[in-house]
Amino acid sequence: MKVLIVVPAYNEALNIEKTIKDIKENSCYDYIIVNDCSTDNTEEICINNKYNYLSLPVNYGLSSAIQMGMKYAKKYNYDTVIQFDGDGQHSAKYLEDIVKKMENDNCDIVIGSRFVNKKKPKSIRMFGSNIIEFIIRLTTGKKIKDPTSGMRGYNKKAIDEFINNPSLTPEPDTLVYFYKKGLKIEEVQVEMKEREFGESYLNTLKSIEYMFNMVFSILFIRNFSRKRCK
Repeated sequence: MKVLIVVPAYNEALNIEKTIKDIKENSCYDYIIVNDCSTDNTEEICINNKYNYLSLPVNYGLSSAIQMGMKYAKKYNYDTVIQFDGDGQHSAKYLEDIVKKMENDNCDIVIGSRFVNKKKPKSIRMFGSNIIEFIIRLTTGKKIKDPTSGMRGYNKKAIDEFINNPSLTPEPDTLVYFYKKGLKIEEVQVEMKEREFGESYLNTLKSIEYMFNMVFSILFIRNFSRKRCK
Protein backbone atom coordinates (compact mmCIF):
# COMPACT_ATOMS: atom_id res chain seq x y z
CA MET A 1 0.00 0.00 0.00
CA LYS A 2 1.37 3.37 -1.04
CA VAL A 3 0.80 5.82 1.83
CA LEU A 4 1.10 9.61 1.92
CA ILE A 5 1.14 11.60 5.16
CA VAL A 6 -0.42 15.02 4.58
CA VAL A 7 0.77 17.62 7.10
CA PRO A 8 -1.22 20.88 6.97
CA ALA A 9 0.82 23.69 8.49
CA TYR A 10 0.02 27.29 9.29
CA ASN A 11 2.60 29.19 11.35
CA GLU A 12 4.17 26.00 12.68
CA ALA A 13 7.81 27.16 12.58
CA LEU A 14 8.32 26.05 16.18
CA ASN A 15 6.80 22.62 15.62
CA ILE A 16 7.34 21.49 12.03
CA GLU A 17 10.90 20.16 12.39
CA LYS A 18 9.92 17.98 15.33
CA THR A 19 6.83 16.77 13.47
CA ILE A 20 8.74 15.72 10.35
CA LYS A 21 11.49 14.12 12.44
CA ASP A 22 8.81 12.06 14.18
CA ILE A 23 7.36 10.91 10.84
CA LYS A 24 10.76 10.00 9.42
CA GLU A 25 11.92 8.14 12.52
CA ASN A 26 8.70 6.26 13.22
CA SER A 27 7.34 5.40 9.78
CA CYS A 28 8.45 4.47 6.28
CA TYR A 29 5.76 6.54 4.55
CA ASP A 30 6.05 9.52 2.23
CA TYR A 31 4.90 12.91 3.45
CA ILE A 32 3.91 16.28 2.03
CA ILE A 33 3.70 19.49 4.07
CA VAL A 34 1.00 21.85 2.86
CA ASN A 35 2.11 25.28 4.00
CA ASP A 36 -1.06 27.39 4.20
CA CYS A 37 0.63 30.73 3.44
CA SER A 38 2.25 30.95 6.87
CA THR A 39 3.32 34.40 8.03
CA ASP A 40 6.20 33.04 10.10
CA ASN A 41 9.25 31.20 8.69
CA THR A 42 7.59 27.81 8.22
CA GLU A 43 8.39 27.85 4.49
CA GLU A 44 12.00 28.88 5.10
CA ILE A 45 12.43 25.92 7.45
CA CYS A 46 10.96 23.62 4.79
CA ILE A 47 13.42 24.97 2.21
CA ASN A 48 16.45 24.78 4.51
CA ASN A 49 15.66 21.20 5.53
CA LYS A 50 14.75 20.16 1.97
CA TYR A 51 11.35 18.96 3.12
CA ASN A 52 8.76 17.81 0.63
CA TYR A 53 6.23 20.64 0.71
CA LEU A 54 3.73 22.75 -1.17
CA SER A 55 2.88 26.37 -0.38
CA LEU A 56 -0.54 27.91 -0.94
CA PRO A 57 -0.50 31.52 -2.21
CA VAL A 58 -3.22 32.62 0.22
CA ASN A 59 -4.22 31.45 3.70
CA TYR A 60 -7.22 29.38 2.62
CA GLY A 61 -7.57 27.38 5.85
CA LEU A 62 -7.33 23.75 6.91
CA SER A 63 -9.92 22.41 4.49
CA SER A 64 -8.11 23.77 1.42
CA ALA A 65 -4.80 22.45 2.73
CA ILE A 66 -6.29 18.97 3.02
CA GLN A 67 -7.91 19.28 -0.42
CA MET A 68 -4.51 20.13 -1.88
CA GLY A 69 -2.96 17.13 -0.16
CA MET A 70 -5.67 14.88 -1.59
CA LYS A 71 -5.05 16.21 -5.11
CA TYR A 72 -1.32 15.58 -4.69
CA ALA A 73 -2.05 12.01 -3.57
CA LYS A 74 -4.32 11.46 -6.56
CA LYS A 75 -1.76 12.83 -9.00
CA TYR A 76 0.97 10.51 -7.71
CA ASN A 77 -1.34 7.49 -7.31
CA TYR A 78 -1.23 7.00 -3.53
CA ASP A 79 -3.57 4.40 -2.07
CA THR A 80 -3.96 6.07 1.31
CA VAL A 81 -3.74 9.57 2.76
CA ILE A 82 -3.27 10.11 6.48
CA GLN A 83 -3.95 13.57 7.85
CA PHE A 84 -1.30 14.41 10.45
CA ASP A 85 -1.26 17.76 12.24
CA GLY A 86 1.86 19.90 12.06
CA ASP A 87 1.59 21.17 15.63
CA GLY A 88 3.33 18.21 17.28
CA GLN A 89 0.24 16.78 19.00
CA HIS A 90 0.03 13.64 16.86
CA SER A 91 2.47 10.76 17.26
CA ALA A 92 3.83 8.98 14.18
CA LYS A 93 4.21 5.68 16.02
CA TYR A 94 0.46 5.13 15.45
CA LEU A 95 0.57 5.61 11.68
CA GLU A 96 1.20 1.95 11.05
CA ASP A 97 -1.77 1.02 13.26
CA ILE A 98 -4.03 3.14 11.07
CA VAL A 99 -2.68 1.56 7.88
CA LYS A 100 -3.02 -1.97 9.26
CA LYS A 101 -6.60 -1.29 10.34
CA MET A 102 -7.44 -0.08 6.85
CA GLU A 103 -5.87 -3.16 5.26
CA ASN A 104 -7.10 -5.82 7.67
CA ASP A 105 -10.66 -4.57 8.08
CA ASN A 106 -11.12 -3.18 4.57
CA CYS A 107 -11.92 0.30 5.91
CA ASP A 108 -12.46 3.41 3.84
CA ILE A 109 -11.60 5.74 6.73
CA VAL A 110 -9.76 5.08 9.99
CA ILE A 111 -9.74 7.62 12.81
CA GLY A 112 -6.87 7.85 15.27
CA SER A 113 -9.03 8.01 18.39
CA ARG A 114 -8.06 9.03 21.91
CA PHE A 115 -11.08 7.27 23.39
CA VAL A 116 -11.44 3.77 21.98
CA ASN A 117 -10.64 2.29 25.37
CA LYS A 118 -10.19 5.43 27.47
CA LYS A 119 -12.73 7.80 28.97
CA LYS A 120 -13.02 11.40 27.89
CA PRO A 121 -11.90 14.00 30.42
CA LYS A 122 -14.50 16.46 31.66
CA SER A 123 -14.06 19.80 29.90
CA ILE A 124 -16.03 22.19 27.71
CA ARG A 125 -14.31 20.87 24.59
CA MET A 126 -15.03 17.27 25.52
CA PHE A 127 -18.62 18.19 26.29
CA GLY A 128 -18.86 19.52 22.77
CA SER A 129 -17.30 16.31 21.47
CA ASN A 130 -19.94 14.31 23.33
CA ILE A 131 -22.72 16.38 21.75
CA ILE A 132 -21.28 15.85 18.28
CA GLU A 133 -20.87 12.14 18.98
CA PHE A 134 -24.54 11.95 20.01
CA ILE A 135 -25.75 13.80 16.90
CA ILE A 136 -23.69 11.54 14.63
CA ARG A 137 -25.22 8.49 16.30
CA LEU A 138 -28.69 10.01 16.04
CA THR A 139 -28.39 10.65 12.31
CA THR A 140 -26.41 7.57 11.23
CA GLY A 141 -26.85 4.93 13.94
CA LYS A 142 -23.04 4.78 14.14
CA LYS A 143 -20.87 5.59 17.14
CA ILE A 144 -17.63 7.51 16.76
CA LYS A 145 -15.92 8.03 20.10
CA ASP A 146 -13.53 10.74 18.93
CA PRO A 147 -15.27 12.60 16.09
CA THR A 148 -13.07 15.70 16.38
CA SER A 149 -9.77 13.85 15.98
CA GLY A 150 -7.64 15.33 13.20
CA MET A 151 -5.63 12.14 12.70
CA ARG A 152 -7.43 10.19 9.98
CA GLY A 153 -6.61 7.76 7.22
CA TYR A 154 -8.50 7.83 3.91
CA ASN A 155 -8.48 5.27 1.09
CA LYS A 156 -8.82 6.02 -2.63
CA LYS A 157 -12.60 6.10 -2.48
CA ALA A 158 -12.55 8.78 0.22
CA ILE A 159 -9.73 10.67 -1.54
CA ASP A 160 -11.82 10.85 -4.70
CA GLU A 161 -14.80 12.14 -2.75
CA PHE A 162 -12.70 14.99 -1.34
CA ILE A 163 -11.42 15.89 -4.79
CA ASN A 164 -14.83 15.74 -6.45
CA ASN A 165 -16.68 17.60 -3.70
CA PRO A 166 -14.85 20.80 -2.63
CA SER A 167 -17.41 21.38 0.15
CA LEU A 168 -15.97 18.49 2.17
CA THR A 169 -13.85 19.37 5.18
CA PRO A 170 -11.73 17.31 7.59
CA GLU A 171 -14.40 17.80 10.24
CA PRO A 172 -17.02 15.60 12.00
CA ASP A 173 -19.86 16.56 9.66
CA THR A 174 -17.96 15.04 6.74
CA LEU A 175 -17.92 11.71 8.58
CA VAL A 176 -21.72 11.80 8.46
CA TYR A 177 -21.51 12.53 4.73
CA PHE A 178 -19.29 9.47 4.27
CA TYR A 179 -21.59 7.27 6.34
CA LYS A 180 -24.50 8.36 4.15
CA LYS A 181 -22.43 7.38 1.13
CA GLY A 182 -21.93 3.89 2.55
CA LEU A 183 -18.25 4.14 3.47
CA LYS A 184 -16.84 2.08 6.31
CA ILE A 185 -15.33 4.08 9.18
CA GLU A 186 -13.44 2.59 12.12
CA GLU A 187 -11.25 3.86 14.98
CA VAL A 188 -7.93 2.80 16.48
CA GLN A 189 -6.57 3.88 19.84
CA VAL A 190 -3.85 6.55 19.78
CA GLU A 191 -2.31 8.94 22.27
CA MET A 192 -2.03 12.66 21.61
CA LYS A 193 0.18 15.25 23.23
CA GLU A 194 -0.52 18.81 24.24
CA ARG A 195 0.66 21.49 21.86
CA GLU A 196 4.13 22.57 23.02
CA PHE A 197 4.48 25.78 20.99
CA GLY A 198 1.96 28.16 19.48
CA GLU A 199 -1.73 28.42 20.22
CA SER A 200 -4.76 26.44 19.09
CA TYR A 201 -7.39 28.46 17.24
CA LEU A 202 -10.07 26.76 19.36
CA ASN A 203 -10.45 28.78 22.55
CA THR A 204 -13.54 28.36 24.74
CA LEU A 205 -15.83 30.62 22.72
CA LYS A 206 -14.65 29.24 19.41
CA SER A 207 -15.08 25.70 20.72
CA ILE A 208 -18.73 26.45 21.48
CA GLU A 209 -19.21 28.06 18.08
CA TYR A 210 -17.51 25.09 16.42
CA MET A 211 -19.84 22.66 18.19
CA PHE A 212 -22.97 24.53 17.05
CA ASN A 213 -21.68 24.77 13.48
CA MET A 214 -20.99 21.04 13.38
CA VAL A 215 -24.39 20.14 14.83
CA PHE A 216 -26.15 22.40 12.31
CA SER A 217 -24.18 20.97 9.39
CA ILE A 218 -24.76 17.36 10.48
CA LEU A 219 -28.51 17.81 10.99
CA PHE A 220 -29.36 20.03 8.03
CA ILE A 221 -26.66 19.47 5.39
CA ARG A 222 -24.72 16.20 5.63
CA ASN A 223 -27.69 14.21 6.91
CA PHE A 224 -29.31 14.46 3.48
CA SER A 225 -26.44 13.13 1.40
CA ARG A 226 -27.38 10.36 -1.01
CA LYS A 227 -25.46 7.17 -1.46
CA ARG A 228 -23.49 7.01 -4.66
CA CYS A 229 -20.01 5.69 -3.74
CA LYS A 230 -19.08 2.36 -5.32
